[in-house]
Amino acid sequence: MKLYNTLAGEAQEFVSADGKSVKMYVCGVTPYSSTHVGHALSYVAFDVLRRYLEFLGYQVKHVQNFTDVDDKIIQRAREQGISADDLAGRYIEDFYATMDALNIQRAHVYPRATQEIGPILETIANLVDNGYAYPAAGDVYFRVTSSKDYGKLSHRTLDGMQAGARIDVDENKEHPMDFALWKGARPGEPFWDSPWGPGRPGWHIECTSMSMTYLGDMLDIHGGGQDLVFPHHENEIAQSEAATGAQPFVRYWVHNGLLQLGEDKMSKSLGNLVSVEEALVQYSAESLRLYFLSSHYRSPLQYTNEGCAAMERSAERLRHALRPTPDAPGDAEELDPGPFQRRFLEAMDDDLNTPRALASLFDLAREINRARDAGHNMAAAQTSLRHLGGILGLAFNERNGEGQGHLSAKPFIEILLATREKLREVKQYDLADQIRDGLVEQGVTLEDSATGTHWHYRDSA
Repeated sequence: MKLYNTLAGEAQEFVSADGKSVKMYVCGVTPYSSTHVGHALSYVAFDVLRRYLEFLGYQVKHVQNFTDVDDKIIQRAREQGISADDLAGRYIEDFYATMDALNIQRAHVYPRATQEIGPILETIANLVDNGYAYPAAGDVYFRVTSSKDYGKLSHRTLDGMQAGARIDVDENKEHPMDFALWKGARPGEPFWDSPWGPGRPGWHIECTSMSMTYLGDMLDIHGGGQDLVFPHHENEIAQSEAATGAQPFVRYWVHNGLLQLGEDKMSKSLGNLVSVEEALVQYSAESLRLYFLSSHYRSPLQYTNEGCAAMERSAERLRHALRPTPDAPGDAEELDPGPFQRRFLEAMDDDLNTPRALASLFDLAREINRARDAGHNMAAAQTSLRHLGGILGLAFNERNGEGQGHLSAKPFIEILLATREKLREVKQYDLADQIRDGLVEQGVTLEDSATGTHWHYRDSA
């Protein structure tokens, strides 16, 4: 399996440090508003990476943090008249619910920054004691000039970063690019005691401390969106390798492309977002996952209603291929799924090329449907389709109208279909066709097969 390593700037053969287990840390959300589909794209990508590593036989330990103390959390909590902790807790629960709805496996550990203050203070003290950081007026800063290869992840020099950045003048800093490890307390904000006075941790040190607490000094994989390469992950490398003396801090840096709405990336700060909850009102979880996986994880993706609706139809094609059929004769020719499985695995080994992997699944589904019509044995092929789809986190759940505002119509549609079937049995085909035509006018598509009539909404499947 080859995996693109941002640090190396190329796809590299993946082998974990011990060849058996994988230590994987993925940067989590700042919980101050609802989880949006941009988050979902990222966590679907890393869910698939984890699932494929486990398929390959690795034992994965997956850690994902919550940055639950932050300027935005504090401001939003003030606006709502509640504590920052209560606000963060509310949106952490929202995050869990939306990840579960999208069939994204939960991480093994979800550390919260506010519950890891002790280890964070120890890491900062280590950096101060060894000359990598310095206190100044209640804050503590990392000394970027102490890191000889600072900029190696983003492939930029310190001078180049400074020239291209808009940096506020801070007389407490030794160098304009020095970054905060500890922020002195300001009136009305949450704070914790420290050797440098009351305050709260900086963003970057939280991830360094939490990853080392739960995974050790060296990680196999560190993941996140491409917008985290600089400064967040660059700063993580500098302070982590300074704190432990171990290099590399991370063996493979993996970054996903960003979801866009219009011309800009989808983000809370820009306000141009669609929450997962809103998306699930229109589309099934399966179609959203398929939409994200139809683009390579490192590529940007435009979020569009047309794209999601197309994936509803694609999801239905896969479900249709898995529906049971009458047993084939004992001597029936058996459809061989082997070539499709090999294409699927070759695609996944090529830096998780999920668009190609999906193409092999759709080709297999098409051949299953052809084999059904020809009376061939499809059991092995259907098992293979379900198994390979599971690696991508596809559950192939039958649609029942949820998430589309159609749930209340489902019982009536079923009654009409049962009536239509009785009419066909007594050869009242004109009346049966009237029911079919009426349903089609309401956006319901019918598919008659040997196992009965299956239906779905034309705009969603």
